Amino acid sequence: MDLIVNGGKPLSGTIIPSGNKNSALPIVCASLLTDEPVRLENVPAITDLDKIVAFLSAQGSRIDWDKAAGTMRLDHSGFRPAAAGGGGHELPQDMRSTVLLYPALLHRLKKITLSANATGCSLGVREIDPHLEVFAALGAVIDAGGGPLVIALPAGFKGSRHWCDYMSVTVTENFLMAAALAGGESTLVNAASEPHVQELCAFLTAMGARIEGAGTSVLRVAGVPRLAGAAATIGTDYHEIVTFLALGAITGGEVRVKKSLPRHFDLITRAFRKLGVAIEHEGDEARVRRGQPLVVEEPHTSNLLPKIEAAPWPYFSVDLLPLMVALSTRARGTVHFWNKVYENGFSWMPELAKFGAHVMVSDPHRILVFGGKPLHPAVVDAPYVIRATIALYMVAASIPGRSVVKNADTIRRAHPRFVENLQALGAEVEWR
Repeated sequence: MDLIVNGGKPLSGTIIPSGNKNSALPIVCASLLTDEPVRLENVPAITDLDKIVAFLSAQGSRIDWDKAAGTMRLDHSGFRPAAAGGGGHELPQDMRSTVLLYPALLHRLKKITLSANATGCSLGVREIDPHLEVFAALGAVIDAGGGPLVIALPAGFKGSRHWCDYMSVTVTENFLMAAALAGGESTLVNAASEPHVQELCAFLTAMGARIEGAGTSVLRVAGVPRLAGAAATIGTDYHEIVTFLALGAITGGEVRVKKSLPRHFDLITRAFRKLGVAIEHEGDEARVRRGQPLVVEEPHTSNLLPKIEAAPWPYFSVDLLPLMVALSTRARGTVHFWNKVYENGFSWMPELAKFGAHVMVSDPHRILVFGGKPLHPAVVDAPYVIRATIALYMVAASIPGRSVVKNADTIRRAHPRFVENLQALGAEVEWR
């Protein structure tokens, strides 16, 4: 679907963000580690979860999802192993997050066969090898053998120590789920520490897992024989908080966001400040006031360009970088952006240029944005990248006149009421 945008109007009002997609997906997958009932609150009604829930339901799990209320009840006691392991139902192959089902499937089935696996996305190669290395360290046997990939767990997960090549969120989450039920103690060094990884740690702990080091780069897990049912509330999506603050800033409006998680915002607030935007926090509310100057802050080291660089947490989040790129097109000055994670993270720059934005791509990881240039409405093609699509909408929303962001429904993978929230802020935008 396309977003039809009549831009140039300040967006103002109050938003309550949805639950975090990146927390909800691993927590729903982790619920398959127990046959006892699990209850979740603040579950976002997103398409990625639709696919996971459809797969689990097809295998016999009972899932009651009230999307309007944001509640989900899961009962996997009727899960039918033959369907999932014998090819009766394929895992959803068009999203990377299905890899998070592997620990629970291995625990239940002792062997899974993957006739296809999601090894990439629009951002670049998303290798499966680090996941296989973790599973092998914890007792799995990997057989690639020129045919389908087979992962076997003949004697259950066994405690071990593993040092990751890099801080991968999903690899860390798979380690946590596998190690929680492993025999003995396990350690992961160079672990990811994002807020959604911390939420998974809290959820597994509520199920009875024994985890030390949540929020750090070293995780220690003492395996337990079984996990129990639990209840949890999915945390606020800080990506959505930043999205609506950035929309307020780029359109010259005043936006308030409730449940704003200020403890995660120090570096995010600083990134906004580099682009001439002040973010205010009061209690659990974040606010961007009307009429921000949008002038790039010059560094004290005068021979360097202002820079925003993104890497695994606690760096500035790479998922938020496109929002800052969009905002920088309206800020007077030049900004150097550095994506240290994805080699195709800036592949959508030609679409940004259709609006008249001045961007120089230095290499696959670095760009220079020359902001404050005249922009005009355009028809652009969205990549299959959530925040890049939103960034294109942001620029369109800041330009008087009619723009179209084509194939924008990837936004629904993470934002359940995106257009409705925009309209509540005064935007003239619709799906078509």
